[in-house]
Formats: sequence, C-alpha cells, structure tokens
Amino acid sequence: RVCIPATHRHLLVAQNTTGVYVCPSFIDPALDALGQDLLDRINARLANQDPFFSASYDDEATALIARTQSLPIDENGRVRLPDAMIAHAGLKDKIVFVGKAQKFQIWDADRYAPIEAEAIARVKAKMERARNGDAS
Repeated sequence: RVCIPATHRHLLVAQNTTGVYVCPSFIDPALDALGQDLLDRINARLANQDPFFSASYDDEATALIARTQSLPIDENGRVRLPDAMIAHAGLKDKIVFVGKAQKFQIWDADRYAPIEAEAIARVKAKMERARNGDAS
C-alpha cells in the first residue's frame, strides 16, 4: 500500500474521482496516475477514431485504456497497487510522487533521481541557448 499525498488526492477529488486511475507508463519505468477529467479527454479523443478499422485507435486504447485500473483509496489516502504495476515501476522501499499538471507519476525514488537531474539539465541548457540567441 502507498499513501497518496493530500495535494494529489485533492486533485482527484476536484475531478470527481472517487479513487485513482493508474496505469504503467509506456514511456518511463513509472506509474501514471490520473483522474476522471483526463480519462474522459482520452476517451473523447479515441471516440473520434474508428474503433474497428483504426490501428491508431487500437494502439492508443491498448497502451492507455486497457492497462488502466481504477483503484480505491481508503479513508487514510492509501491505495493498494497491483503487483504487476509494482514490478513495472520497480518500486521498492522509497517511492516518490511526481506532479505533472494533468497527471502524477509514482516512481521508485532511486530510479527517479537521475531522471529528474537529466530533465533539469536539459531545461537549463535550453534556457542558456535561448539567452544566447539560439532558439533550438
């Protein structure tokens, strides 16, 4: 069981989400967690595609919808993550919740530290290039 921080629980409640939707990230060794609003937007985007003759529909539905589980949150803000999701994210003793505006991610703390450092370095490098007149 993990305890979802209050700031993220408030986000879920504001989106009329009684629990939390969680899926393995298909980009990172982490779990993506989201509320009803984002799930509704994903479903609306998929609704614009043909569900029988669109490879894109099947890919997106498989990557996002089929792997997303609705998990109940108990009165103390705790949720039980499925074993397969724990294995996907390599969660061990220390985890970190990472807010990403429309969603948040659940990471193993040791795995996330270098990812965060690399992202910050890329943003700093981009800012430095912009200051020097290089817009790339």
